Amino acid sequence: MGKQRKKTRLDVAEIALAVVERAIGEKLAGKPKPEQIEVSKPDTRNPAAVALSKLGASKGGKARAKALSQKKRVQIAKKAAKTRWSNTKKRG
Repeated sequence: MGKQRKKTRLDVAEIALAVVERAIGEKLAGKPKPEQIEVSKPDTRNPAAVALSKLGASKGGKARAKALSQKKRVQIAKKAAKTRWSNTKKRG
């Protein structure tokens, strides 16, 4: 009798690695490349103005809705729904 190979179970990650290595035709090293750190621009906005803007934005929609009549709100909602659903052919 010949030598028997010892069967080992591979986990999903090992199987995926084997598939990728076979697809690209080379072995991958065990360590991933170090990620490049994105340098973001410093925020030069005035913090007080930003806070005031956020406060106004959160109140704006409610104030507008309160000022509009029920009939006008319904018209706006119908137009928004029509626009939203008529655009389905452009979706992927």
